Amino acid sequence: MATSSVKPPEGVAPTTISVPRLENGDRLTRREFERRYDAMPGLKKAELIEGIVYMGSPVSHEGHGKPHFWLIGWLTRYLTATPGVDGGGNSSLRLDPDNMPQPDVCLYILPDAGGVIRISEDDYIEGAPELVAEVSSSGVSYDLHEKLRVYRRNGIREYLVWRVQEREVDWFVLRQGAYERLPIRDGIVRSETFPGLWLDVSALVLGDRPALARAIDQGLATPEHAAFVAALQARAAGPPPPP
Repeated sequence: MATSSVKPPEGVAPTTISVPRLENGDRLTRREFERRYDAMPGLKKAELIEGIVYMGSPVSHEGHGKPHFWLIGWLTRYLTATPGVDGGGNSSLRLDPDNMPQPDVCLYILPDAGGVIRISEDDYIEGAPELVAEVSSSGVSYDLHEKLRVYRRNGIREYLVWRVQEREVDWFVLRQGAYERLPIRDGIVRSETFPGLWLDVSALVLGDRPALARAIDQGLATPEHAAFVAALQARAAGPPPPP
């Protein structure tokens, strides 16, 4: 059983208290989830969704590891060309008292450029990143059910799910409190929140790297992306000094 040391009052001998292990299906508050998570430093992945613990399992390569890697590469290509934007992989999100998911990838606007998240003193993301992406086995996964409802309720503006077995991508945008699918035009899905973030869906699911790169590079070359970068830089610079 995991344990954590507690500093006793002066003059009292040290003691050790037991911290229960996280178990799949536990029903916990986020505060208790974090306490148990922190007591298991070797744990790779665990999430709290609607107060229920979901534990990580061995990860297959073709079914998850490689698709995850491709999503990271696609988003890294975008943020490299977009100052004021950053992201992370498998970063836990403090969303609300019952939810601390650990999405495969997230993309966010930096706080000084107008973003809404913050990085806590103990190095967690607090608040809702503008975009979250998950690699899912199929449409029956909790990524398209419980997680979708959590992300919608907490105001995550765009949510992408790659259903690997079905060779499908669902990309949602939040409009008036509900998720709607972004349209596919000429085989390309275009982010509304991150101008220039373009995805060739067929290239992604079929593993066509050159086509995937061409689509994102075309998006980065648009006037909309240039205007977005200029706006982010203006926010980061702050208001002009008074005359």
